Amino acid sequence: MSKMEAGLKNSSNELAIETTASSENYARLILKRFKKHKMAVTGVIFIAILAVIAVAAPLIAPQSPYAVENSFGAAPSAGHVLGTDQVGRDVMSRLVYAARVSLLVGIGTVILSVGIGTILGLISGYFGGKIDMLIMRITDIFMSFPQMMLILVVVSIVGPGLGNIIWVLGFLGWPSVARLVRGNVLSIKEMDYVKSSVALGFGTPRILFSHILPNTMAPILVNATFGIARAIIYEASLSFLGMGVQPPTASWGNMLTDAQALTVLTTKPWLWFPPGIMIVITVLAFNFIGDGLRDAFDPTNER
Repeated sequence: MSKMEAGLKNSSNELAIETTASSENYARLILKRFKKHKMAVTGVIFIAILAVIAVAAPLIAPQSPYAVENSFGAAPSAGHVLGTDQVGRDVMSRLVYAARVSLLVGIGTVILSVGIGTILGLISGYFGGKIDMLIMRITDIFMSFPQMMLILVVVSIVGPGLGNIIWVLGFLGWPSVARLVRGNVLSIKEMDYVKSSVALGFGTPRILFSHILPNTMAPILVNATFGIARAIIYEASLSFLGMGVQPPTASWGNMLTDAQALTVLTTKPWLWFPPGIMIVITVLAFNFIGDGLRDAFDPTNER
């Protein structure tokens, strides 16, 4: 009996070592593929720099983003690298602090939407039947409305503000994730290792979160990356319309509000060009990262 137990113990140890080695090799393969996507690597570098700027904003910003001076709408100078806005606040300082808002909205929104969508997608795909039909019909209802219109309606009800924007975008962004996860679960649950887990009597939570979820993480990560880019665009749009982050809090979207006047567009480009270009570059960076992850996780990609 002791020899049998020792043999089983050795076998399980060997299996654990093989599994760990296999996981490390797979991670190295994914990283190798990702590194070949030059634009994705550039996107990672840019987002890393932007994150450092956002965290260290008090140290990097020339002055407080709320400080008002007598120079209203002043052109760029030695004292104000990007000039001042119509109120007399330093544009460079507000641009730096606004990076915090965009990253916070993007990451916070994705955490909520991916969390809700993943759980509902796992439940829908695994159990099927009436539960699947109910969840998918609710998903269809959410997806039948134009996304931006639905967001505007909900925000007008709950009110503007950074916290409300994150909650609204997060709770309205889960349907696409739920559909994605459900589609993967429907195919994965037919695999032999899942059926073996059921036959061995493993609990449903263990099967869902230990066996099925890890094999659906690749498309979830790719979708989450694109989701951050979408959230940043939505926040900028809402703030531009006056329904997002409210002044005096700096946001790239509400910084563009000053550019609604034709005279500002033509004579004061320092008020709208810096926040506009930051939105474009940040969204492109996240999209490039998403493209790189998609190619890296693609099993048919042998480049």
